[in-house]
Amino acid sequence: MDIEIFTDGACRGNPGPGGWGVLLRAGDQEQELWGGEAATTNNRMELLAAIEGLSALTRPCRVALTTDSQYVRQGIITWIEKWKRNGWKTSNRKAVKNQDLWEKLDNLATQYRVEWHWIKGHSGHAENERADALANRGIDELGIKQ
Repeated sequence: MDIEIFTDGACRGNPGPGGWGVLLRAGDQEQELWGGEAATTNNRMELLAAIEGLSALTRPCRVALTTDSQYVRQGIITWIEKWKRNGWKTSNRKAVKNQDLWEKLDNLATQYRVEWHWIKGHSGHAENERADALANRGIDELGIKQ
């Protein structure tokens, strides 16, 4: 792979203040990204982490994107094509949640050769732990009193 991306989202309350974190790695070079929103959900932050990671890329490349979110991984590799065919409706004809972010992620993912990987969160995976810390930093920097 040319680039490895490790992503995580966090939320204090769901909904509540949330953050996203990204660790990008190309060879021995790394970059950390993070941010937050005052009122959001965990799933939105998981999606936004993947979006921000892919948005940071500046040239065509192969990407290994690792997330601890089955929602993100299954959504992008399994569910999204059916959602689009069904006019952004789920199998029970309800509107797909977070359609705005799914559309952004889908657009970005088609610009790169992305392999989507899942790992169990909070299991000691070093890069996932770093992404989690960055997501929490995104919340902390909002300055919201709990």
